[in-house]
Amino acid sequence: MPIPALAWVLAASLWFSAPADVDLAPSHFARATVSGRVTDADTGEALTGAQVFISGQTTSVLSGDAGEYTFILPGDGWDGREVEVRAELTGYQGIVRTVRLSGATTRVDLVMTPGADLTMVEAALRAQYGTPAPPPPAGRPQVEAVDRIDGARRVSVAARAPVSASGGIGRRPRPDFNTESYAHIEESGFLGVEDNPLSTFAIDVDRASYSNMRRFITRAMRPPVDAIRIEELVNYFTYDDPAPRGAHPFSITTEVGTAPWQHAHRLVRIGIRGRDIASEDLPASNLVFLVDVSGSMQPPDKLPLLKSSLRLLVAQMRPEDRVAIVVYSGQAGLALPPTSGKDRGEILFAIDRLEAGGSTAGGAGLRLAYEVARENFSEDANNRVILASDGDFNVGPSSDSEMIRLIEKERESGVLLSVLGFGTGNLKDSKMEQLANHGNGSYAYIDSEREAAKVLVSEFAGTLFTIAKDVKVQVEFNPGVVRAYRLIGYENRALRPEDFADDRKDAGELGAGHTVTALYEIVPVGVEGADVPEVPPLRYRDPANVTGRAASGELGFVQLRYKRPEDSGSVLVQQAFLDRGGDGSRDVRFAASVAAFGMLLRGSEHVGDFSLGAVLELARGSLGDDDEGYRREFVSLVREARAQRLLER
Repeated sequence: MPIPALAWVLAASLWFSAPADVDLAPSHFARATVSGRVTDADTGEALTGAQVFISGQTTSVLSGDAGEYTFILPGDGWDGREVEVRAELTGYQGIVRTVRLSGATTRVDLVMTPGADLTMVEAALRAQYGTPAPPPPAGRPQVEAVDRIDGARRVSVAARAPVSASGGIGRRPRPDFNTESYAHIEESGFLGVEDNPLSTFAIDVDRASYSNMRRFITRAMRPPVDAIRIEELVNYFTYDDPAPRGAHPFSITTEVGTAPWQHAHRLVRIGIRGRDIASEDLPASNLVFLVDVSGSMQPPDKLPLLKSSLRLLVAQMRPEDRVAIVVYSGQAGLALPPTSGKDRGEILFAIDRLEAGGSTAGGAGLRLAYEVARENFSEDANNRVILASDGDFNVGPSSDSEMIRLIEKERESGVLLSVLGFGTGNLKDSKMEQLANHGNGSYAYIDSEREAAKVLVSEFAGTLFTIAKDVKVQVEFNPGVVRAYRLIGYENRALRPEDFADDRKDAGELGAGHTVTALYEIVPVGVEGADVPEVPPLRYRDPANVTGRAASGELGFVQLRYKRPEDSGSVLVQQAFLDRGGDGSRDVRFAASVAAFGMLLRGSEHVGDFSLGAVLELARGSLGDDDEGYRREFVSLVREARAQRLLER
């Protein structure tokens, strides 16, 4: 995107607090400014993505690449007033500074100490569910989180928890209920190349599993095994793949390195990078926000965070874009008719009025949202329903099969579905992922305003604009070089070999600027030890009768099929790849560290005796430029998981 994510977030903060009858020009808000820099207490380095709050305000801003932040306070009368400035960042203890404002601009630098702290949302959840933290052991320090969001105001909440010797928080109490659901995943094992030369799967651009995993780790809880979809963990990060050239809207990169958990094995990374589209060149959008306002959405990490997320998206809308809001609770209703992006005040006012209460008629809401989208359908526009919910559909005609049939029908008409998941305790991850898959859209889990900015600001084009649909990958391995292989992750995206050339078979969508990575663990010919299923000899096949290309040294052959958004027939792309030796590039090694972390969380038999310490060392040594700080955040999560001994629970 040509405008940096921080600029959008700051712009969004300017829009948030404006009354509906006020001209939304920046000059109305330039009365008092708090700015400063957020840094690491140990290293002095700038911290990117820290969330900065000011007491009494319902919005926040994020620190930029140099750690700088700017918070503009609406109205006047600030000179001489005392406020609390607070910063939060995953992997760091929260910090609160009380300052007296002076003049038009007050400088407040914030120095954060590594070690997890209670987040604002967690403090609010404790207050709501009445689950006080246990007293800290004797001699241990304490940390305290103050302030929680309650509608449009902040209420002071004291919440204490034990701190581990490493500086992280001890295990926190959970709410008394937990009805979260995840689809069962059976991890793929090794397949012999002679009997299974082809591996076929649909691409997956979702990242929801990573942010959901982060939610568990930062609360000192081990995620459920089936909440970990390793391909989504790996795909949360971008890699240094070349921009596409030529006729195809993406590039394909293949590289090989050492499998760090089994040095006799090789690791193949296949990277796909979609073409970027400048915001001014994006087609117009016809969006319908389908917002869950049922009673289950009341906690601060649900509807309040959802509303903040939608504001970020609205801040980017252009006059040619249109948005409508459909809400559902006990019944479905239209909260905002289709409205031009130039009328941001009207859209934001409708978002601000959303309140939670009642049961959940998800099926009725979905039907109404599609009806509104169809009434405003444009052939040249991005026509999409964006479902924002915890996924807890529990009233009315809302069976999974019925909704999937509806979504598939609308998909064929050109109205796609994307899903944003929120909340803790009753998240229906399995249902939401399934709905997005059938709607040819993406599924994201929003655990913070920073994640909302990532999904709806910096990755805006990829989230909402499809450049290739029904994207399938098929890899043929050379039996002269490869004894066995296994695809790491993608278990629920596996296809039959014959599905690859069948254009009727639905597959994954690639958005503008999206990146997709797939990892294969390879057992070279001559390497024993891997548990490869034996297939009895067949009468009518001679495994030794292979083509002369088996002696070419090629490791394998990648084929990719995709359809252009306006076409029904697929295009084929092919290329071979070699193993040139070595441990692999920085990207291969970092992707391997993320995959290994996922395997450890899943209790995979394939990771062997590889430890969290080894993951940490591998990730630290392959951070690269990491301009946005996401790789450093991953290191912090691994450090926290090790400090809390989460794998022992």
